[in-house]
Order: sequence, then structure tokens, then C-alpha cells
Amino acid sequence: MATGRTAAGKKTRVQRSEEVRDALFQAAAEVVGEYGYIDASITRITQRANLAQGTFYNYFASRQEIFDELLPVLGAKMLAHIRQQAGGAKTFLEKEELSFRAFFSFLKRMPYFLRILNEAEIFAPKAHRQHFRNITAGYLRFLQNARKNGEIAALTDEALEPLVYMLIASRGYLALRYTDENGVVNLPEEAVAVYLQLLGDGLARRAPVG
Repeated sequence: MATGRTAAGKKTRVQRSEEVRDALFQAAAEVVGEYGYIDASITRITQRANLAQGTFYNYFASRQEIFDELLPVLGAKMLAHIRQQAGGAKTFLEKEELSFRAFFSFLKRMPYFLRILNEAEIFAPKAHRQHFRNITAGYLRFLQNARKNGEIAALTDEALEPLVYMLIASRGYLALRYTDENGVVNLPEEAVAVYLQLLGDGLARRAPVG
């Protein structure tokens, strides 16, 4: 009589399925990073993943379908990396510095991320919109908590929302400036220092009382 249990160490069907799906996303990221969305064919993706081309269609109905999920999947990995790196921070500025540095260390681990992000606005707009909803929502909550704790100026939510986009934009443009022709990010310490100075002088202070 079948018990539904697997032998010790044997992967379940769900685990195998998740591994194949992850392999397809990783392969798609590498291929898009190398060739761009236009030339990221299903053949190239499955070859990079060492999978049969037919396997692709067990998980995605089309090439566009995997593109529409790719950036949010990578964005979730980026956020997890940042949370792990900044988890020990005790103050707003500490967390900002660690998160800032973590974003650039993530780019060193996944140098193809910037191309995927920048081209997604044209070739995967659904993914682009979802990615920004995901990252801005968490950043807004972080700033709201810092405001509640008196660590930053008492800005309204209407002011905090554009601030979130300004801070995210600073990371993106610094990444473009300090990524070389080989896709390697080398952020100078001066850039970190001036970013923190701007926050320390202009945001990380208590609002005047009365």
C-alpha cells in the first residue's frame, strides 16, 4: 500500500519541479543579460539550462510568459540579499548604508540584472511594473517606520512616495555610471559617503517641535 512518503534523500515531484523552474529562470536571466530580450530564444534558454526544449512548455506557455515573470523573480532575490546584508542594522542610517552597499554587491553577483531591468520597460512592461510595485512598497514601509520612530523628518506619505523613487533612482544611475564595459560594478567609497551625507543632512533628523 502506498504511503505517499519518499525514500530518505529522494526529492519529491514538487521539489524537482521547483528546481527545473529555477533553472529556467536562471538560464533566462543569463541569456537575456548576454543577448537582450529580442535574441533570448527558447532554444538558447533551454540549452543554457541543459533541458530539452519541450520541457520549457511544461512551465511557460510562451517566451513572453517567462519574460513577464523574470524581473520580479530576480527582484525578490535582490530584496532577500539586501535584507540579509542589512539585517543587523540598528538605526535608519545604518540600514540605509548596508542596503545601499548590498544593492551593489548583488549586482556583482548578478551582473546581468541591470540589462534585464532596463530593457524590461520595453520588452516586458508587465514585469517592469510589478518589480517597481514590489520594491517601492517595501521601501515606503521602511521610511514610514523610520518616521514613526523619529529617525527622519516628519514627511507626509505623499512626500515619502516620490522620495522612494528618488532614492531608488540614485542607485540605478550610480550603477550605470560605475559599471565598466565588462559589466563589472566598481562603486567608489566617495559615492557611498556623499549618498549618506545627503541623507544625514537632509532627511535623517527630527522635525522641529512646535
